[in-house]
Amino acid sequence: MKSPLLSLPGAVPGEGPDEGVAAHYGDLFREQRALADGTGFVDLSHRGVVTVSGADRLSWLHLLLTQHVSDLPPGQATEALILSAHGHIEHALYLVDDGETTWAHVEPDSQGDLIAYLESMKFFYRVDIADRTEDYAIVHLPAGSITEAPEDAVVRETPHGRDLFLPRERLTAFAEASGPPIGALAYEALRVEAHRPRVGLETDHRTIPHELGWIGSAVHLHKGCYRGQETVARVQNLGKPPRRLVFLHLDGSEVKLPSHGAPIRLAAEGVEGRQLGFITSSARHHELGPIALALVKRNVPVDAELIADSTAAAQETVVEP
Repeated sequence: MKSPLLSLPGAVPGEGPDEGVAAHYGDLFREQRALADGTGFVDLSHRGVVTVSGADRLSWLHLLLTQHVSDLPPGQATEALILSAHGHIEHALYLVDDGETTWAHVEPDSQGDLIAYLESMKFFYRVDIADRTEDYAIVHLPAGSITEAPEDAVVRETPHGRDLFLPRERLTAFAEASGPPIGALAYEALRVEAHRPRVGLETDHRTIPHELGWIGSAVHLHKGCYRGQETVARVQNLGKPPRRLVFLHLDGSEVKLPSHGAPIRLAAEGVEGRQLGFITSSARHHELGPIALALVKRNVPVDAELIADSTAAAQETVVEP
């Protein structure tokens, strides 16, 4: 989905998973400060939108998701994962129920695979699943924003701000009334600062929820069976995850940020040392400078000095070893 807001003055198209919306509108740090101060909005209209309606929707989703949603009150936001049979993360769903329909936004272009899985699990349940990506655009209002949500928007309110499921034909008019626009790079910088993982960046084909700190916020440990629960329970009760998420302060003298997948090594071993992990997301923050998230082996000492490619990196613990 290509956003009409790419025609706004100064808009620079995003790349990678955020292709289709603006990376920034000409001043990355000004946009970050505005977002941190609770002003402006972020165009996330490239994200997938999926709805589930029908009398059995919550009890049915409860059987499939890692989160406890059978009694989800209308208007209460939550997040949940869908795991593989081996407990690896496949999808993250950012959910709200309006009393008649459960709304979820997901990573761009992932809604097709998600819907295919959901359809395969319908059986005799009274549920209707729909791809609403062409009809609804996701817009993010930061915490503290006084912008009013349109009456025809579904609102998902979290500590980080409000996600609006906005009728797509209203996107341009909303932007004109609710500026300033803020690009995806500013949104991502604050996400990295808050240590919030993102599927496709913080995950690979073998990531389990424990590695990213998703236990509790997206995984409920005391609910009925779901696909992958055996792995979740075994690691929670009997072991430790093989990797852990860390937050990195990067050397600010480097011009280039280490990219997704850049190898992590011990600084003492240099660029020829053993790879101990990889960069998952990196950003330039308006106050902290260059920062990143990374997945490293669990046994990497929490006080070890690291390098990402050749960039020095000091770590902060996100997930305990």
